[in-house]
Amino acid sequence: MMLATDLDGTFLAGDAEHRQKLYRLVDRHPEISLVFVTGRGLEHVMPLLSDPILPRPDFVICDVGATVVDGLTLQPVQPLQAEIDARWPGEHAVADAIGGFPGLVRQDVPQERRCSYFCEPRALDEIRSEVESAARALKCSVLYSADRYLDILPPDTDKGRTLAALAEHLDVPHGCVLVAGDTLNDLSMFTAGFQGVAVGRSEPALVRATQQLANVLHAKSPGCGGILEAIDHFDLLAADDPHRRAPKSRDVGKSELVMVYHRLPYEEYVEDGVRKRRRPTSPNGIIPSLLGFFGSGRKGSWVAWSIDDPKLGAFEERTPVDEARYPHLTAARVKLSKAEVDSFYKRFSKEAFWPMLHTFWERARFREEDWKTFLKVNRKFAETTAAEAAEGATVWLHDYNLWMVPAYLREMRPDVKIAFFHHTYFPSADVFNVVPWRREILGSLLQCDYVGFHIPRQVENFVDVVRGAMPVETLDRESCAPRFLTYGCAVGLDTVTTRIRVGDREIGLGAHPVGTDLARIRDGLTQPDVQDRMRKIREEFAGRKLVLSIERLDYTKGTLEKLLAFERLLEHQPELRGEVTLLMVCVPAAKEMTIYRQLQTQIEQAVGRINGRYSDLGWSPVRFFARGLPFEQVLAHYAAADVMWITPLRDGLNLVAKEFIAAHGMAGTSGVLVLSEFAGAAAELKGAVLTNPHDPADLMAGLSQALAMPTDEADGRQRQLMDIVTRYDVERWGHDFLDAVDAAGSGAGEHRYAMPSNEVAQASA
Repeated sequence: MMLATDLDGTFLAGDAEHRQKLYRLVDRHPEISLVFVTGRGLEHVMPLLSDPILPRPDFVICDVGATVVDGLTLQPVQPLQAEIDARWPGEHAVADAIGGFPGLVRQDVPQERRCSYFCEPRALDEIRSEVESAARALKCSVLYSADRYLDILPPDTDKGRTLAALAEHLDVPHGCVLVAGDTLNDLSMFTAGFQGVAVGRSEPALVRATQQLANVLHAKSPGCGGILEAIDHFDLLAADDPHRRAPKSRDVGKSELVMVYHRLPYEEYVEDGVRKRRRPTSPNGIIPSLLGFFGSGRKGSWVAWSIDDPKLGAFEERTPVDEARYPHLTAARVKLSKAEVDSFYKRFSKEAFWPMLHTFWERARFREEDWKTFLKVNRKFAETTAAEAAEGATVWLHDYNLWMVPAYLREMRPDVKIAFFHHTYFPSADVFNVVPWRREILGSLLQCDYVGFHIPRQVENFVDVVRGAMPVETLDRESCAPRFLTYGCAVGLDTVTTRIRVGDREIGLGAHPVGTDLARIRDGLTQPDVQDRMRKIREEFAGRKLVLSIERLDYTKGTLEKLLAFERLLEHQPELRGEVTLLMVCVPAAKEMTIYRQLQTQIEQAVGRINGRYSDLGWSPVRFFARGLPFEQVLAHYAAADVMWITPLRDGLNLVAKEFIAAHGMAGTSGVLVLSEFAGAAAELKGAVLTNPHDPADLMAGLSQALAMPTDEADGRQRQLMDIVTRYDVERWGHDFLDAVDAAGSGAGEHRYAMPSNEVAQASA
């Protein structure tokens, strides 16, 4: 069976139940091929192809029959397209001959091999014969719509003729084709000899024109419901076809809030061949904060992956998290093999998406086989989430590893509210568009009800990417000041989009910089061993300025650029030799991540060169540690350091900056923060010394300013920064985000793809 359907008012219309039923049938039935037949230009059909709710068509006939392409590759179907092209005199020839008639206005919509015009009915009556005469001279056809629109087309070209040619090309018998439409411009499909359905609420002119056609059903239900009626009426599928059966009802979970994160809320370790659990020891403050939402009796689930190791016995799909503190919280573990984790996370996420997100697109390595694994893993996450969520639950997804979960989840559970927070930087369109699967990713994210980012710049980058892929309407904007810097740094912005409409879906957007875990820092600083370590660090560096740098080994962090700037500073300001020490903690990557090996060698060589060039018996300019430190030791170094030097070339936020500020504030001291203006935190941390890590001279100048800063100025900056960090801690971040999700409204269930206002003129085509 081939279903050839108009879009607006037909395949994109009808109630939600009928749409879901038809889409599922078309998408899963191996013997149904789908053809979109529309008056839209191909450019405005492409957004539909990104919509994960809609089945992907096998072919697309657009431009009122003047364009016919393969639905997967979007390449012309030959020789059909070549035959149409041969009949077309060219856009400019037609525009020159037709465009000069009074009252005729060219429509500003994407179109090929046709020219579309608008004209008031009275004016059109006056020029109709002249327009038709000019079209005949060009050997073109004229197609009228609603008495005020007209298309100049190649001769013998319309929806019905092109569809008939496609069916013949594919050897599809007319009796196996069902056409569906709702306006008079679909008439050519009905008169081409196919079985057809004029769906409910069709244009009266179409109903009248097809009233006497025996091969046309006039359905009662609009849109997809009418198409389903026609499938039964014409017996196009057997009554016992298994694909017509409604899917088994899915068991609905009991969790009001489902947290979907790549990490479990506890650490797993193996002891004596047995898998065991313990509380997280990582300094990651987000996990304790997210756990806090389940401490008040709220029923919830935490969905995360765990590696299935047969040596450790049967895999537990659901486990308690902490029965004493969170009695109503369950960890739902997504079973992945080690090979899946290596492909999905350690290789694909870090070698493809990570460099692209941080604007190092030339480092990205995109592999189709890894993308397939990525989709498989995301579907597993969606299936687990769907099974955990209660009716109308809120699902909170975290970060780019789970980009495709919304697409699968919206299909499985249209009732839930989907929120997504992007923890990494989100780049502009010219960078993001290098991703081969960008349309699929955007289509998935736009199934969310709310999408959050750290700062306004990242929100606008996302909107820019969407705008380049599909029609989008901005519904609300707000000022970024005074919460964020506007023109004061590279990632500043004056206004930000807070709500958009794509089709009939409204998506809320917002900037929510993650805060730091103040309670954990406060508790850590009061520990005797931390106090003792702080004292020893201060004694060791007494009389010298201690510049601290703590970051992971990653080319995005600007570590090598920082070292070269420090070397240059010692060269240009010899009075600093012996007076300042750079203490660098560079946490190495997992051994499987080989992409960082060259960088590590370059960093180690730079450290050796600087120390070899400037060290003396009592002083080494750089102390370098290629290992992670326990959080308590990190806190001691924060509080003892004079300057924190953070220089990422691009960063979503940077929590280290906030932890440094909090440590000094709680210790009653002042430290100077030198922060890259390309870190997201630069947009909110007013009081930091901002520096450009791409400019060696500016890097050097920023550190020099911090080292020479008067005590009064340093104290003032510390107070300003501490006020920000205290007010916007990690607890407030979480609550503000969920409040924004609730305010965005559900938007779940209903889904249609409507044309933007400037496309209405072509709706009847």
